[in-house]
Amino acid sequence: MDVLAGAGRGTAATSDVPVATEGLGLHQALIELHARHLGNRRGAVADYIPQLATVDPDPFGLAIATATGKLHTVGDAEVPFTIQSVSKAYTYCIAIEMIGREAMLQRVGVEPSGDAFNAIVFHPRTNRPFNPMVNAGAIAIAAILYEQAGDAAFELVLDRLSQAAGRRLGFDEAVYRSELETGHRNRAIGHLLRNCGAIDGPVDAILDIYFRQCSIQVTATDLAWMGATLAHVGEHPVTGRQVFGLAAVRDTLAVMFTCGMYDYSGSWAFDVGIPAKSGVGGGIVGVVNRQLGIGCFSPRLDAQGNSVRGIAAFEDLASDFGLHAFECTNQGSLFVTTVL
Repeated sequence: MDVLAGAGRGTAATSDVPVATEGLGLHQALIELHARHLGNRRGAVADYIPQLATVDPDPFGLAIATATGKLHTVGDAEVPFTIQSVSKAYTYCIAIEMIGREAMLQRVGVEPSGDAFNAIVFHPRTNRPFNPMVNAGAIAIAAILYEQAGDAAFELVLDRLSQAAGRRLGFDEAVYRSELETGHRNRAIGHLLRNCGAIDGPVDAILDIYFRQCSIQVTATDLAWMGATLAHVGEHPVTGRQVFGLAAVRDTLAVMFTCGMYDYSGSWAFDVGIPAKSGVGGGIVGVVNRQLGIGCFSPRLDAQGNSVRGIAAFEDLASDFGLHAFECTNQGSLFVTTVL
């Protein structure tokens, strides 16, 4: 696999995954959608991580990868950024495979919390994290990864996410160092989890996995392929590699649907209606089951920590193409074979 190295704004990163020229109707729709929201300058970049406060706020890229292996991109779809909380969906999927569904439910819940992603709050009856998509849950997942793989846990995560993207992903050392030096709130969460018995093991080593996974470098195109891998029941549509197990994918998509967009998740399920996960780096991955993976990158965030342009773009895509899970015109995998 090729390693992303030095891809700047508007340049194309190398990839093992071919770009299809079919489906020009969808491509034209993407161009129009991108132009529609390009002038939106609302929101601001994340500043609680010093290195993220320095990123260019203006890139805007969209990518759609189909379960049949076609790719459509527009704008800054090849600009690298850190995956941040989008990684939580994938580490959850990996951890379910490691310890099983029932054991996972004993460690991390699946209920929406309604609180901010970095809230220091656990379930009042169980003292466990509400779900794996908030920081407390993701740190508990990192603890499971450490228990199962030890010091090799991060390399395991990077390798699996790279398989889902179809190429070897990069790593942003500067962002990692910034998170490591300033992540005191996450350290507080980790120590409280250890205190109440929700995690076991060295807190610093567990948090190091978490900080590293958030610093993995991706593009909107990568997120589209990673979403398409989940949409294709765990198999990468082009490489044919079975990256994730079917049962783990089902559970991951369910939690993404209800908890993936921070404390905007209910509105997202209502308006957009597809499983998704956002990150404060400006990325959003969306999964239309058996059909599509959608990747978006735009660093300006709203008050909940979601990409402003990203939400608007997903809302329009869901509306224009009938992608909502409960949309009567969504015909499942027939869509990708007849329309795309």
